[in-house]
Amino acid sequence: MQHVSPDSSPLAAPEAPPERSDAARNRLRILAAAGALFDAHGVESVSMDRIAAEAGVGKGTLFRRFGSKAGLAAALLDAQDSRLQERILFGPPPLGPDAPAADRVLAFFDAYLDLLDENLELLRLSETAAPGARYRIGSYGFWRVHLALMLREACPDLDADCTAHLLLAPLDSDLQHALRQGQFTPERVRSTLLALVRRVIAG
Repeated sequence: MQHVSPDSSPLAAPEAPPERSDAARNRLRILAAAGALFDAHGVESVSMDRIAAEAGVGKGTLFRRFGSKAGLAAALLDAQDSRLQERILFGPPPLGPDAPAADRVLAFFDAYLDLLDENLELLRLSETAAPGARYRIGSYGFWRVHLALMLREACPDLDADCTAHLLLAPLDSDLQHALRQGQFTPERVRSTLLALVRRVIAG
């Protein structure tokens, strides 16, 4: 997963060897099969064996390519993460440039909650695969740096780097899952979190 830092241009990286055509076909078949099975039956109930059978590949091919179901979840999320990053960097305001920093912060949380609502179980799988996995995912670093930059501009008196981490904490997928298992609807979670972010920005 290649991510662009919001405060810099992409660094030139050594080019990876071109993917063989049969490997590319297998990858796309696996992702398509996993996405369809997850949508139909839920992430937890679908086994890697079933994904391999649905994709028409050996289980060894599946594990060599993705490592685990968590790795497969991360691959399925990659395109959506990248689209959100592109919108932040180059899209229209208020999420993209040319909007006040405070508006961009709120727009980010609103957009990320859309992504979370649509992919909660995939996010839980990728973020809880190992202790601290959430903080090692490249996209988390992108969200954190983007928020810190916007907070530094909107709220100069804040410790922007620390505040960025703390504001991202409520987006933890395991917490969001727990909230939804209780009495809190996604709409209630969204309105409450956005109100909290507004209060922080307002000082």
